[in-house]
Amino acid sequence: MPRPRTRDGGTGEPFEARLLASRLVTDNVYVGRAGVDAAGDKGWLLGHFKPFGDVRHSDEVEIKWGVHPRGDERAEWVRGEKRTALLILISGRFRVELPGRTVLLAEQGDYVVWGHGVDHSWRAEEDSVVLTVRWPSIPGYAVGAETAP
Repeated sequence: MPRPRTRDGGTGEPFEARLLASRLVTDNVYVGRAGVDAAGDKGWLLGHFKPFGDVRHSDEVEIKWGVHPRGDERAEWVRGEKRTALLILISGRFRVELPGRTVLLAEQGDYVVWGHGVDHSWRAEEDSVVLTVRWPSIPGYAVGAETAP
């Protein structure tokens, strides 16, 4: 039977892994919970859109925790893409539309990567959670009040 994790090199005091949801710990460390933090910013956890001085502000990369109900879809295609993107299925069933190709992410961990110049759109076939990483982080691509994955 595995021994419980301890805090100070085996002193016997149990180690509890707890997250401080959405709490700024120091100037350069932020500890949060994706589901909580994402709900407040259209899913985005990190990128150019976070305030300057916030450790989650980046012009180099964007990260999104996308929670999509069944039938949710992008209102229009992203055209003239200037970023590279990686989209990983956490749960559900998620369809990514690319020019001349449809990619269905159906099992946890399925992913797709597309690069500069590849237009795209998407649709949640089932209630889905997807993690999107895009680089670089540049303004644009919003459709109305919605932001692309």
